[in-house]
Amino acid sequence: MDFVQLFTSMEGRIPRSRFWIAVLIFIVAGFILSFVIGLILGVGMMADVSAMTKDGTLDADMMMQAMQRQSWMSLLLFIIFIWPAAAIMVKRRHDRGGSGMDVWIFYAVEGIAILVQILGLGYSVQDINGVQIPMPSMILVVLGAVAAIYSIYLLVVCGFLKGDGGANAYGPDPLGEV
Repeated sequence: MDFVQLFTSMEGRIPRSRFWIAVLIFIVAGFILSFVIGLILGVGMMADVSAMTKDGTLDADMMMQAMQRQSWMSLLLFIIFIWPAAAIMVKRRHDRGGSGMDVWIFYAVEGIAILVQILGLGYSVQDINGVQIPMPSMILVVLGAVAAIYSIYLLVVCGFLKGDGGANAYGPDPLGEV
């Protein structure tokens, strides 16, 4: 298996088995990079709510700052993984006869959601029983719902549905069947 071609090229087709191997590699690499970038940016894997208190009450400003650092970490991970992840998914879409444009639309929605968070438009502070709590804005809720539905669609299409038998417009059958 040529890993450089697998993660860098948008050309050709790959079978489901290579897709799942790539997904496992992404999970491991994502966990490691999240940990390293989190250390650099001061963002933990789990929110430390006790560190976001002032006089025993939740400090909304501290929470918003932590959420903004988390958004920057998300942007860095997005930038690192967008091309290799898209390469894998586009080749799977090619295996099913699709152009892969739906993959790029998905990443556009994800990128917009991250930018909304970074710009501070993703959350607003609301008072609930005297406690200031950051709540997601409607735009972030909608973008999140669209991204969630779209990601399930791509998971099913790329990870579970069989590719076209025989050659198609994107190349020969990766399983070698005629």
